[in-house]
Amino acid sequence: MRNCGKNAKKVACVGILVADVIVEPVKNYPEKGVLELVNSITMHNGGNAMTAAINLRKLGVESSMVGMVGDDMFGEFLTGRLAKAGIDTSGVKVSDKVQTSASVLMIDKTGERSFFHCKGTNAVLTSADIDYDAVDKCDMVFVTGSFLMDSFDGVETMEFLKRCKEMGKTTFLDVCWDATGKWGDLLNMSMPYIDYFMPSIDEAVCIAKKEDPEEIADEFVKNGVKNVIIKIGSKGSYLRKEGETTGKMFKPFFVENPVDTTGAGDSFCSGFLAAYANGMELEDCMVFANAVGSHCVTAKGATSGTKTFEETLDFIKNQNK
Repeated sequence: MRNCGKNAKKVACVGILVADVIVEPVKNYPEKGVLELVNSITMHNGGNAMTAAINLRKLGVESSMVGMVGDDMFGEFLTGRLAKAGIDTSGVKVSDKVQTSASVLMIDKTGERSFFHCKGTNAVLTSADIDYDAVDKCDMVFVTGSFLMDSFDGVETMEFLKRCKEMGKTTFLDVCWDATGKWGDLLNMSMPYIDYFMPSIDEAVCIAKKEDPEEIADEFVKNGVKNVIIKIGSKGSYLRKEGETTGKMFKPFFVENPVDTTGAGDSFCSGFLAAYANGMELEDCMVFANAVGSHCVTAKGATSGTKTFEETLDFIKNQNK
């Protein structure tokens, strides 16, 4: 494996930013008019794209955020966190008409979560809001949050990715759960312009309408995806490389007593992007991604548990002894 260096590629993270209000531990949901005590209520940055941008900086890779927030307290909080992390925010547009996207996450004693979500500005972002100068400064483009960007999903995502390929960028895409049930109807048109597709197994099943990772990968490749990566939770992850007919599973790193599963999948993607940006082989990128994902669940919030690039490499080395 290669250590993180100054020659690492820069990543544009395009998609959703979310203010996460985390409540824990939630033992019972109170009836109307009843107060239930919890240990803490805290606010954190969230949203797939913002999580990736911050994690990448923590891993030593330059990142640029491209998306939209509202002119409100949540928006100020998120842009402040981005600036503090040293992320290029020239691609973040501020709307005075729509509130910033926000979620209330309720964490039970096992670390599992349920949540309420307001799409807010993420739902009104369009291709006209994209700052292509911010995109052009980057080598890699990660679109993440698909199915929660009502105006950008579908044709606009396809046209954006096509333009990115014409600009010579390497493209990566991850999705969220599609509560509308449209799935492939929105995404399949974009697949010819996706170099690395990175859904979870549950999302992949719904998009491909297949159950087995190999059959899912077959479907995605048939629709034009170059490389397929599937996050399979406690079972690890799967990679089908371009030009190959079968894939490979990568085992996860065990975490005892996880604190919070928020952002684990996003952290996996961040790890893969960071490793790729540093020129690592795809198999090593998968191992590194699993390690970053495992660190995420050791702390509250989507980015708090992320270690440095070197610390992650040391963790992998020690685990493999």
